Amino acid sequence: MQAPNATGDPQVLAQLGVGKSRKVKRWLWRAIALLSVGVIVAGVLLWRARNQGATTESFVTAPVELGNLRETVTATGTLSPLDAVEVGAEVTGRVLKVHVDVNDQVKVGQVLVEIDQEQLNARVEESQAQLRAASSSARNAKASVKEAELKAQRIRELNKRGLASAQELETAEATLERAKASVGSASAQVTVARAGLKSAQTSQGKAVIKSPIDGIVLARSVEPGQTVTSGFQTPVLFTLARDITQMQLKVDVDEADVGKVKDGQPATFVVDAHPKRQFRSKVVRLNNLPKAGTTVITYEGLLTVDNSERLLRPGMTATATIVTQQVKDALTVPNAALRFRPKSAAAGGTSRGAALPVPGLGGPTRGFGRGGGGRPRAAGSAEAGTAPRPSRDGVYVVRDGKPVRVTVEIGVSDGKRTEVKSAELSQGAEVITDIAETKK
Repeated sequence: MQAPNATGDPQVLAQLGVGKSRKVKRWLWRAIALLSVGVIVAGVLLWRARNQGATTESFVTAPVELGNLRETVTATGTLSPLDAVEVGAEVTGRVLKVHVDVNDQVKVGQVLVEIDQEQLNARVEESQAQLRAASSSARNAKASVKEAELKAQRIRELNKRGLASAQELETAEATLERAKASVGSASAQVTVARAGLKSAQTSQGKAVIKSPIDGIVLARSVEPGQTVTSGFQTPVLFTLARDITQMQLKVDVDEADVGKVKDGQPATFVVDAHPKRQFRSKVVRLNNLPKAGTTVITYEGLLTVDNSERLLRPGMTATATIVTQQVKDALTVPNAALRFRPKSAAAGGTSRGAALPVPGLGGPTRGFGRGGGGRPRAAGSAEAGTAPRPSRDGVYVVRDGKPVRVTVEIGVSDGKRTEVKSAELSQGAEVITDIAETKK
C-alpha cells in the first residue's frame, strides 16, 4: 500500500502547523519568565546597593567627670612563709621513729625523728677508750720527767764534787729534755682523744633530730625504716614554717614599672582559690638587682601578707595590684577621647583656630578613624596609661556639628579614664569618643 503524500495532504499540513505553533508559544513563555526573574533580581540588587550607600555619621560622646583616680601597677608572684626552715639529717643511719606529720604544730626542741644509734654509741665508746689511753700516756710521760729531773740533779751534784764526768751530766740533761718533750706529745694526744670523744657524742646527739623553731610542718620526706646518708649535701627530711599567719608575697615587677613602685605603697592581691576575695597588702622592699635567667627584665618586690584567717597557703600564685599614685577630685575623660582622631585632616578648626596634631598619641596605629578604649600613651612614657611628666595632648568636642580640638594636659590614668587639665573643659562637658554610622 502506498504512503500518503505529506506535501499534498491538507490534513497532514494542518497538523504539522499546529505542533510548530505550540512549540513557539512554549519557548516564548519561558523566555518571558526568565526575563522577569532577571529584572526582579537586578531591581533587588540595585535597591540593596542604594540602601547600603545611604548612611549618616554621628559623634559618640561621653561626659567629663570629676572623681578619684588611682594609678596602679600589676605584678604576679608566689606566696611563701616569712621564715621557712629545712631540717635534714647530719648523720648516717636507719630511721627508727618519725614523731610528726604534715600540718603538725611543733615547738623548739621537740623530737621529730630518731635515727638508730648503734654505730654512734660504739664510736663514743671507742673515743672514750682512746681518751683513757692518751691520759695514761700523759701521766707516764710526767712521771718520766720527774725521774729524769731527780737523776739530772744528782749528776750535777756529783759533777761539782768531781765524782761524775761531764759526759754523764750531758747524758742526764738530754734524758730530761726528752722526757719533757714526751709530756708535750702525750698532752697533745689527750687533746685529740678528747676532741674525738666530743665529736662522737655530738653525732650521737644528732641522731635525735629536734625542731629548731616554733612553727608548722609544711613537708615531710622521711619514713620509718628509711636509711638516710649524710654526705656532701644534707638530705632534707622536713620543711618547717615559723608562722603561716604572717606570710610574704614575692612578685616580679616589670622594668617599665619599677620607677613607680616604692616602699610602703598599699596593694591588694587575688588568688585563684578565692577569686572573689581581695587581700590587702603593702610593699616592703623592691630589690635593686634584676632577676637572673629571664628574657624580660624584672625586679623582685616583697609584699606583706596577713593570713590570720588561714585562707592562703604557701606556693599559691597571686596577682597583685600596687597603688603607685592617687588623685582626688580629678577632672577625667575616657581614654577613648584621647585616642579619637577625626577622619578629615581639616576637622573644622580647633579652639585656637587651626587643626593641630596631638603629641604623645600619634603613630601608625593611632591615626585617622575611631577612638579606642585602650590606655593613652603619654610622650616619654614607657607604658600605656602612665604619665611620668605632664604632657600636652588634646580631646575633641562638638561645636556647630563639627569636631573641635581642645588642648589638655594629661596626668594620672587608671587604664579607663585619664586626668586632664584645661581651662576650656569643665565637669559635664561632652567629649567625642567615637563615630557611629547609621543607615538612612
